[in-house]
Amino acid sequence: MTTPTSVRKRAADASAPAPVGRRPERGARWRRVGLRLVALATLLALWQLVTALQLWSPVLVPSPAAVWNALLETSGTHDGVRGYQGHTLIEHLGISLRRIFIGAGAGVVAGLVVGVLMGTLPWVRVVLEPAVAFLRTLPPLAYFSLLIIWFGIDEAPKLWLLAIAAMPPVAVATASAVASAPTALVEAARAIGAKRGQVVTSVVLPSALPEILVGVRLAFGIAYSSVVAAETVNGLPGIGGLIRDAQRYNQSDTVVLGLFAIGISGLLIDAGLRVLSDRLAPWRSHT
Repeated sequence: MTTPTSVRKRAADASAPAPVGRRPERGARWRRVGLRLVALATLLALWQLVTALQLWSPVLVPSPAAVWNALLETSGTHDGVRGYQGHTLIEHLGISLRRIFIGAGAGVVAGLVVGVLMGTLPWVRVVLEPAVAFLRTLPPLAYFSLLIIWFGIDEAPKLWLLAIAAMPPVAVATASAVASAPTALVEAARAIGAKRGQVVTSVVLPSALPEILVGVRLAFGIAYSSVVAAETVNGLPGIGGLIRDAQRYNQSDTVVLGLFAIGISGLLIDAGLRVLSDRLAPWRSHT
């Protein structure tokens, strides 16, 4: 005979949530990967269909085969010509990545310093906030010509452009996160005798770290979108210079290849920054 106690126990067991293990997480992860692969295959099929039907000229919309051939030609030596303009595709991309990391890295450091000052000192925020907002609204090409006049046509104007483009999002994110640090923690640190610098480094910055990392991701994304503008002048070797030069000669297959190179490498760098964010701020959940 079933007792009321056993009935209640069975009901509680039935209503209790199932234990979450690695298998459901792995299953959901593989489902996401499968959906992305299906979406990618669908896009490639539509691309191939459009080019097979010849709805547009191959100069306007190159076929996947043409882009693949451009990849092979720019990745090695063919008919005595090495890559594109004497450099392979990976070399063009590597030089652009070096420019991005140097320029955007400098912009991130400057943005962190400016953001911390704006978030901790009200008078600095009053002085610098309009300038940061002004720079954030400027498109890179708007001031690139001025940078060329100041620094010439070598590496300096490109690095300055990427740094200026990357600084505002980090400064804005850092200032907002620092200013909204938990008041209770700040007051507790001051109550035990912590100085201003100790409060900033031990309480404010750790609590603001997730938002700062989001600003860093935005900064590198903006730097990637600005690299073609940075390499419009004397940009070879460089992936942006490759795209710009191929566009002059209507080599749309090479242009599309360069866009793919920028996009794929950008996705990989963003994924690396997400992993770094998870390691440095594990309490922040990604949805």
